[in-house]
Amino acid sequence: MRRTGGTARRRVIEAVAALCVSGALLAFLASGLGPVPPLGQALDPGTGVWTSAEDAAGVRSETLRLPGLRGPVTVSFSPAGVPTVAAGSDDDLFEALGYTHARFRLTQMDLQRRLGSGRLAELVGPAGVESDKFQLQLGLLRTAEAQWAATPHDSESAVALLAYARGVNAWIGQARAAHRRPALFSLTGVHPADWTPVDSLVVQGVLTENTSFTTGPLALSILQRSLGERRTREWFPVLPPNPQRPYDPGPYEKAVSKPAAAGRAPAVRDDGATAATADRTALAWIAAQAGGSAGSQRNSNAWAVNGPLAAGGRAMLAGDPHLPHTLPSYWFQAALRSPGYSVTGFTLPGMPAVLIGRNEHISWTVTNAQTQSTFYYREVTDPHRPGEYYWRGAWRRMERLTYAIPVRGGAPVRLTVDLTVHGPVMTQLGQTMSVYWTGATGSPSLTAILSVARARDFDGFTAALRDWHSPAQNFVYADDAGNIGAVAAGHFPIVASGDPWLPLPGTGAADVTGMVPYEAAPRVYNPPDHMVVSANDRPVGAGYPYYLGPSTGFDPGYRTRRIRDYLGSRRAMTKDDFTALQHDVTDGLAIRIVPRLLDALRDDRLTPAEREARAQLAAWQGAMDPDSGAAAVWWTFWNAYLTAVFQPWWTAGKVPVHLDPGRLAISASQTTLSGSLESWTLRDQDNAAFTPPRGRARTAREVMRAAFHRAIADLSARLGPSPRSWAWGRVHSVSFPSLTGAPGLGYGPLPAGGDPQTVNAAGGDMSSVFGPSMRMVVNWVGESRSDDATAYPGGQSENPGSPWYRNLLAEWLSGRYRPLPVPGAGSSPVTWTLSAGREDG
Repeated sequence: MRRTGGTARRRVIEAVAALCVSGALLAFLASGLGPVPPLGQALDPGTGVWTSAEDAAGVRSETLRLPGLRGPVTVSFSPAGVPTVAAGSDDDLFEALGYTHARFRLTQMDLQRRLGSGRLAELVGPAGVESDKFQLQLGLLRTAEAQWAATPHDSESAVALLAYARGVNAWIGQARAAHRRPALFSLTGVHPADWTPVDSLVVQGVLTENTSFTTGPLALSILQRSLGERRTREWFPVLPPNPQRPYDPGPYEKAVSKPAAAGRAPAVRDDGATAATADRTALAWIAAQAGGSAGSQRNSNAWAVNGPLAAGGRAMLAGDPHLPHTLPSYWFQAALRSPGYSVTGFTLPGMPAVLIGRNEHISWTVTNAQTQSTFYYREVTDPHRPGEYYWRGAWRRMERLTYAIPVRGGAPVRLTVDLTVHGPVMTQLGQTMSVYWTGATGSPSLTAILSVARARDFDGFTAALRDWHSPAQNFVYADDAGNIGAVAAGHFPIVASGDPWLPLPGTGAADVTGMVPYEAAPRVYNPPDHMVVSANDRPVGAGYPYYLGPSTGFDPGYRTRRIRDYLGSRRAMTKDDFTALQHDVTDGLAIRIVPRLLDALRDDRLTPAEREARAQLAAWQGAMDPDSGAAAVWWTFWNAYLTAVFQPWWTAGKVPVHLDPGRLAISASQTTLSGSLESWTLRDQDNAAFTPPRGRARTAREVMRAAFHRAIADLSARLGPSPRSWAWGRVHSVSFPSLTGAPGLGYGPLPAGGDPQTVNAAGGDMSSVFGPSMRMVVNWVGESRSDDATAYPGGQSENPGSPWYRNLLAEWLSGRYRPLPVPGAGSSPVTWTLSAGREDG
């Protein structure tokens, strides 16, 4: 594209573009992957220190040269910016996808690989050093390098990775030759290196870390020391406190575990203080580098119906993964067609595959399986045996790795990483603490998802997912023959002994001895009630013979119940029924608790404002609509109720909330606490938890009344004395921040409905920046034909000067959908023609 002059307007556009692309770092760090290294005044829009913003003029038809192509490829863009890539070979398809990703998301891709590879400080200076240390300890780069070394280079996944890298590098080379580097790199003087297959596997690892790495066992250990073992086990139980409706109801195969030979461990003097110090140190360090509350927000919805529940008797599928709202999004929508593939859906920039979508015969989406993938080990060490640890009856040498972290504007920082058989040592203060994480064992996930894209039926689908190891996901399925199903794919570790929801002894007695056999993984196919629902709750019942994780890792099931109730009350549903459900904001917890609250208030003396608020609740149906006053009353009451019950215990136990507020603080986001309080309110109103330490005896009714009075006082102070003027949207908003957080580049805040427990989820605090990252509905209306709908917040480009930066956001907010593009079908006003020949001018 031709460069334009240096007008003031152009400088502003370029500044905006640079701000956007530099902020891709923030997207991944804000989602739970580290601190934000600031670039300071270098990103001031008034400086005019920018290089290019050619995409701001919009994409035009071009003939482009990509060395390595075997034949011509076309990339045709819809008016919304969604490309359809058509190629004569699979190699060419992936090369063209890599080129397209790089054109629109190069900085996002580069920052992801820097994040996972421990090379942020090379770009942002000293502020990135701590994040780099953490990532090099955790080992995403080591895992990616080992996985690539073990991958036959003539395999399908290797060929795709190599071709994809050629495409990315074709754009990097063109941008370098034309001096079109993204502004962030020109500002810092650090430019994107060539892309490699290892980089794609690092990007895969970043996604795996974001969806499966957790600090849960450390947090539970700290709570147990603060609150006592009995209370912690009761308030944070392993199995859910309330009944759930798993998609796999059993019967289940019998568990088989192999005990480990631990040997006799040397005597270790431990009065509890050293272990407590280790837990606190590890939690503070990991939570700080992992953005706090690692793995605490991983929600998604997925469901499918067939038979009498689907119009025409075939099958329908819906999915909406929940991730942080950012501009641009995590996802990049695309349709791909070649001799081996005809698939449409959502790709992840940096990876050559459609992760969620459909082909000509099947459709699929995912929710996080929520199973425990992270285990912490207290290693036995001796100050007289430096560099050693005791495991299975003998002293062993730790493997020691050294790194030199490059730092922009400073000297390299040296890092030493010690490894035990369990994994990297995260801290040696108090006790030596190592971490076993399934994401560090490697996963041929690309092989699996490429095979899924070619599957024609459920057998082929489940066979493909045998190779999916991490992150563990629930894959929900529907096909053109009217079949539906789900399978939890991934590695589910079997621990030999002990309580794996807490840190484990590193002597060998509590090692991971294997994985749950794939044949015994949760799954369902064509259930008799004609529906499959997965919304992050436990996929199996209490009789499942394998440990999957404690209740703190799973959703309490409010969204699943609401979805099942909605689907079960209808027949012959259409696409419109599914899209309506995706926007449902009914709070299932409120529906169960509000009647008990109203009963508790029946004989209470109320002020006029309290009487009006009670009347609003009595007439309310549980919808968290932005204009609902009752919704504001409910949410404020529930948080006040949680605080009134648990805060006295937290204060008495001196819970160190500051170490990891997302996992240790009392709030409605602590879903296990909410589930326990729900259970007591409905079935055990004299539970001892209602009586504070050394306080007078209380019941649920008394505490509910006090919490209601507090809630009304708080709302009156915030919104005015009349409940008739209150509204949920006056206290609850949604925002779509730019990846830099820079004012003017994001969207919002806007009054918003929903909450973390509604199908249309709004996660986070009262200013929500977490929820559905895309929506998709596939309605199989006939053989190989579907009636699709998708919605996507934001746009395809990371450049805020581009017309495709946030062009789809208004549709998203208004509830409108677009059809998924059909691979190889239709015409486009904008087409790239890619070949190995010469470019046009």
